[in-house]
Amino acid sequence: MAVRLPSVLCPSVLAAKKAAPRSLHVPKGFLAVYVGETGKKRFLVPVSYLNQPSFQDLLNKAKEQFGYDHPMGGLTIPCTEDAFFDVTSNLSRT
Repeated sequence: MAVRLPSVLCPSVLAAKKAAPRSLHVPKGFLAVYVGETGKKRFLVPVSYLNQPSFQDLLNKAKEQFGYDHPMGGLTIPCTEDAFFDVTSNLSRT
């Protein structure tokens, strides 16, 4: 599940690949991440995803590539949007 500010998107909208506009506001219980290999898009994901092994794999890729120096100023996940949607779509079903 991803979030497009100001409302939470359902998994079917996630499949439509909607990105959140850049805003400083992150609702309680969510984490803002930037996704993409070239152009980065901002998405909000539930913090509950942080405990999931598949999402932790994405976080490990970010750590390997960027360490603690993220170019967007926030957590940047170095994968395609499609790969990100595959992981988050599977997590939203559980």
